[in-house]
Amino acid sequence: MLHDNQPVLRGGTPVASARAALILLHGRGSDAEDIYGLGEAIAADQSGVAILAPNAAGHTWYPQRFLAPLADNEPYLSSALATIGRLIAELGLEGLDPGNIVLAGFSQGACLSLEFAVRHPRRYGGVAALSGAVIGPPGRARDLEGSLSGTPVYLGCSDRDAHIPLASVEESAGILERLGGKVTKQIFAGMGHTVNADEIAALRGLVAGVAGT
Repeated sequence: MLHDNQPVLRGGTPVASARAALILLHGRGSDAEDIYGLGEAIAADQSGVAILAPNAAGHTWYPQRFLAPLADNEPYLSSALATIGRLIAELGLEGLDPGNIVLAGFSQGACLSLEFAVRHPRRYGGVAALSGAVIGPPGRARDLEGSLSGTPVYLGCSDRDAHIPLASVEESAGILERLGGKVTKQIFAGMGHTVNADEIAALRGLVAGVAGT
């Protein structure tokens, strides 16, 4: 698997005593250290939150755009999704079930977060995508089985993001709602492909709800 044996940056509260875990997935060309800084901002002044940020091999989770046919992003995509699955399983062994986990990412990592949730629906503490959408060509048929059981889902994006079409964000919201996610969507006028203070505040609230802070 292409992303096996990549480092995972860990911090915050040790998992053994944490009430919540925040898994953060970086974007293309970035790394775990970069996204970890966002995690620190989200968890600032909140106790009981473990932060985990895995690294992608070669600084990219998959080679083509998220809108490409799925086969064009294999085997990288499957390996990236497996990385998330392993982290969730490891957290489970340490006492944190999916309901205590917030899965979030930016750009390519945001797309990956949503795709994992759609493929593995269950009750999570939360799922958040900053400038991202579900992976695959627009309108592709999906077998939507299982349920997110009311998982809070946050989608934040610009109305003119050069990488993430607004239509893809809207489509993603519909898919997640059909799977039983409680979707909150914020579309920001004229914002670039970046993260803003409103999005950080939304994620702070999401994590606080899980950690009980």
